Amino acid sequence: MAKIDDVARLAGVSKGTVSNVFSQKRPTSKKVTERVLRVSRELNYVPNHIARSLVTKKTMAIGLTIPHGNFFFSVFHTQFINGVILEASSYGYRVLLDMIPAEEVKTPSLASYPIDGAIVLGPTEEDERIDSLYQHQIPFVTVGKIINQAIGDASTVNNDNSQIIRDICDYLISRGHRNMMFLNAAQRMTVSIEREEAFIQTLRDHRIDLQEHMIHYKPPIHSTEYMNYGYDETVHVIRDLGQPVTAIIADDDRTAFSVMNAIKDMGLSVPEDISLFVICGDLSIMQQASPAMTGMDLQPSELGVQSVKLLMRKLNDPGYSDNWIVNSKIIERSSCASVEAASSQR
Repeated sequence: MAKIDDVARLAGVSKGTVSNVFSQKRPTSKKVTERVLRVSRELNYVPNHIARSLVTKKTMAIGLTIPHGNFFFSVFHTQFINGVILEASSYGYRVLLDMIPAEEVKTPSLASYPIDGAIVLGPTEEDERIDSLYQHQIPFVTVGKIINQAIGDASTVNNDNSQIIRDICDYLISRGHRNMMFLNAAQRMTVSIEREEAFIQTLRDHRIDLQEHMIHYKPPIHSTEYMNYGYDETVHVIRDLGQPVTAIIADDDRTAFSVMNAIKDMGLSVPEDISLFVICGDLSIMQQASPAMTGMDLQPSELGVQSVKLLMRKLNDPGYSDNWIVNSKIIERSSCASVEAASSQR
């Protein structure tokens, strides 16, 4: 097994410099840090966490809290977690994954665990996890906007959710769609609030009247309705209410596949009768779907990487606070068509 002496020798630095790179006790240049980390990976060098914790007074562990229901993580979650773990390991940190059942999100709390800092995925309004970390003075970064009344400046990593919805709506409206249905995330999630505001404003900008059937919210994550979200809403609006819908915006690929099943069961098709746009999905599965689904690339792995980098900044400088945006873009495939083109194909 490689030792710190081996890393120092091949990297051309002292053992103290190698130790500083991993402990972050003293600053090192980006060039030296990258060289030490590269050599460490090549030698498969693993720092001694226990010994280093005694010296630095740090646990060398960060927490990652993700509410969940009775289902496996989506590809978005998996890619995000991979990004967090790989980036954290480059700083010599372990990751404590805290999968808190949604109905028990208040306890247990990451604040009671031996961690140096935490990353909070999927914040909600007045999120108990955030309040607990704040009260216990544990540095944290959220992946998503914070809406907690007691907390002012806080560090976040996020996609520009408002711009994402504007881009999607503009994309569909430019193709003649005015009768759109939006299957949003859960109502109390801050991402859902950002999206809803942007959706309403964009419709207003295009002089499209907002109707009650246009916006829906994902059921609670632990409910039986969660797994079927999209199917019932689509059938109810189109068949039961008889509302004209030419395009549906789905929160994720699970919802999109439920929508596709509903459309098929009603004797309709995508995109000939209804266009379908996915906000958050597995790009490879969306490509293999029939038809291939148009959607956004939210770069979940990059969200994970940047959340760790921002948290490391906070650990080194407790007063540091910033909001970082990870870019996203539309990946155009076959599930969206212009209203005119769809009419001609019927």
